[in-house]
Amino acid sequence: MNRHDGFADGTQDHFSRELLTLTERGGVSVFDVNAFQSWERNHVPTARHLDPQRFEAAMLPQSRDAELVFYCSNPMCRKAPLAAKRARDLGYANVRVMSAGIQGWLNASLPVESAAR
Repeated sequence: MNRHDGFADGTQDHFSRELLTLTERGGVSVFDVNAFQSWERNHVPTARHLDPQRFEAAMLPQSRDAELVFYCSNPMCRKAPLAAKRARDLGYANVRVMSAGIQGWLNASLPVESAAR
């Protein structure tokens, strides 16, 4: 399913609770594009850290039909929409943004993971 009817840059808002369901079910790749230190403290379960300006297609799932979700800190942050646009430019068709960011996730009292040190 191609979901690109929300923002001018071709991404669609992805709500936190729906994302939780998707991560529990599997089949979605979630990318945190905040600073690495922020990702270490708290991130959406299964989320991988990704540098929003330096990632390449090799860092994303091989299938261009894979569902990708990007998020950053909060609705004012532009890193996730820009990373999502970059993924679309790399040929990924099913790209979404969780615009609430990690702050919205935390405010909704949803579960988080932290990096083991």
